[in-house]
Amino acid sequence: MPTEPAASPPVLDDATLAFAGRVFQYARTGEAEALAELFGQGLPANLRNDKGDSLLMLAAYNGQREATRVILGAGGDPELANDRGQTPLAGAAFKGAVEIVRLLLAHGAAVDGVGDGSRTALMTAAMFNRTEMVDLLLAHGADPDRRDAGGQTAAEMAQAVGAPDTPAQLARAPRPGA
Repeated sequence: MPTEPAASPPVLDDATLAFAGRVFQYARTGEAEALAELFGQGLPANLRNDKGDSLLMLAAYNGQREATRVILGAGGDPELANDRGQTPLAGAAFKGAVEIVRLLLAHGAAVDGVGDGSRTALMTAAMFNRTEMVDLLLAHGADPDRRDAGGQTAAEMAQAVGAPDTPAQLARAPRPGA
């Protein structure tokens, strides 16, 4: 039986591409009211760009608290990873956006979630010596002994990149069941 050729995706016109570009820019720049209006008109909250970055990833990574809240309220998935396997929580941890991390955790982001990647938000925060973020993630149950795909813990990663404070901070972290 012959197989049918795969259908090619529809070609988008310039106006549609420009609209999509504006929507992603709204997330990056924190245009929460514009996003809320578009969600009210049926825009999907988990829309992703060509790199797999969701609206939530862009808002969280860029420290846009109100836009992050609006996207989460419209059904944005806090576990939706981009094409590099990064979750919004890891993106916010990388940027040191404590209030965004609190918001994501309150809306169900897995503290040790890794998407399709292997680094947790704790590992990312530790590598960039974000001590306040490390404390926050540990307080929410992050596992300091979890290992990435290469077998390293957050403390080992932080030490390898020369983070001055987080390796010792993680060494002092309470362990579950201890």
